[in-house]
Amino acid sequence: MIPEILCKFGRMNHLISPSILTANFANLQKDIDMLNQSQADWIHVDVMDGVFVPNISFGFAVIKAIKQFAQKPLDVHLMIVDPDRYLEEFKNAGADGITVHYEACTHLNRTINKIKELGCRAGVALNPHTPVALLDDIIADLDLVLIMSVNPGFGAQKFLSNTYKKIADLKKLCALRNPELYIEIDGGVDAGNAAQLINTGANVLVAGNAVFSANDPSAAVATLKSIV
Repeated sequence: MIPEILCKFGRMNHLISPSILTANFANLQKDIDMLNQSQADWIHVDVMDGVFVPNISFGFAVIKAIKQFAQKPLDVHLMIVDPDRYLEEFKNAGADGITVHYEACTHLNRTINKIKELGCRAGVALNPHTPVALLDDIIADLDLVLIMSVNPGFGAQKFLSNTYKKIADLKKLCALRNPELYIEIDGGVDAGNAAQLINTGANVLVAGNAVFSANDPSAAVATLKSIV
């Protein structure tokens, strides 16, 4: 069963979660205001520690600032080692959903239970080399699985085509035990591949460069939202 907290996220054909990793950090409030007025469903927040991935993004202070102005749920994606140490702090900073990496969690079941105890949507992310089958024993307990369609760490990377097979494998895995699972795709998502991703089974699309490098970011969100 999907926890009651998910009711506020709604059930739609597919959701768009623009990643602020490629937003204008010198005027972040302006971009958050734009997303508030756009057809975006969530705001994707990529947290990187420079250890799990070769990049550093931002931490609690920035997330708190975003939360102050955001009118959309914060979809927080932790690309960090030992995320258990910080789950409560990310919740307190404003996370509505927390996604941890399979590769970073020694006791994944314990981590997922903790996220749910905090009242957040609980997700697990898989790197491109990590097979979906490894989630077999925990799939029924998850609210979301994020499939990385690039190697994590940087925006504007080329989309990896094996993502489609992983989506299909995940759909089979969750068909009986968790049919309402959010299947989120992150990395290289744009108007050129969105339709195939959705038709294969994805229902949440993370888009960073495709939104924030567009002449009209709000229109770019609307284009992704309108794809069927």
